[in-house]
Amino acid sequence: MRSGGKRTGGWLIGLILAFALALPSSADEQRDNRRDHDRARLALEAGEILPLKTVLEMIARDTPGQVMEVELERKGERWVYEIKLLRAGGSLVKLKVDARDGTIIPRREYGTTTNR
Repeated sequence: MRSGGKRTGGWLIGLILAFALALPSSADEQRDNRRDHDRARLALEAGEILPLKTVLEMIARDTPGQVMEVELERKGERWVYEIKLLRAGGSLVKLKVDARDGTIIPRREYGTTTNR
């Protein structure tokens, strides 16, 4: 009879490998991540962007869902939060939000890389 330990061991090894692959793989990538974090922190301290928590509270009123991913990027002169939400029913919504004031950026203002 086969023991359950082998199944658990395989699952555990898979989990460990998945975690290891998710970590930054190089010193350059870690340095880039640190620079991105520093830029975001400086923008927040300078009042150029709202805190992420505030933005999420603002958009939750009109677009409820579970936050799956958030990125903060500089698009020209504008800081933009790119937010992916999982909605009830399983649909995925991608929002682009002006990080300065929390307004959702309409597709027509964002060019071809729009919310899809």
